[in-house]
Amino acid sequence: MAEPLVVVAYQTNWPELFASLGFRLRDALGPVATRIDHIGSTAVRGLDAKPVIDVQVSVVALDPHAVFSTPLQAVGFVFRPDNPERTKRYFREPPGQPRTHIHVRRAGSFSEQFALLFRDYLRHHVERADAYAMLKWELAAQFRNDRQGYVDAKEPFIWDSIRLADAWAQAIGWEPGPSDA
Repeated sequence: MAEPLVVVAYQTNWPELFASLGFRLRDALGPVATRIDHIGSTAVRGLDAKPVIDVQVSVVALDPHAVFSTPLQAVGFVFRPDNPERTKRYFREPPGQPRTHIHVRRAGSFSEQFALLFRDYLRHHVERADAYAMLKWELAAQFRNDRQGYVDAKEPFIWDSIRLADAWAQAIGWEPGPSDA
């Protein structure tokens, strides 16, 4: 049985955990990674979250995947070929290490931009990030042993946030900033 789903208060060491991880990934991947970014809730200062560091690695192409999977596996990350999302390749932390999700996406793709825009919108709209945190706490209690139920229940909020984020992006001319690592 899977571990129960847990949301925790924002941890001030999450940016440092990412920085250390980002350095290791940049060293392993070199120019194969056009970007390496801290994404997800742990990338938004003050946002309560599951204690999982999400990293997005942007590459020119998803295939052939050996160009990025070989170096990622060489530093211990575990390729998860059963991931159902066809717009990314997914890796998890080495056994016994803190939970880490590596999402490899094609540079410039909708899925890559989605993750960056959602993160940046929440970083600039604290009231929306606070509402997201409240929702996460409620859903974590409701779906403690049902990760997919938790993910599915967050979806309306996320899509509504993307609608708002798109309007914000259009108003300010948003573009992703430089790579985090």
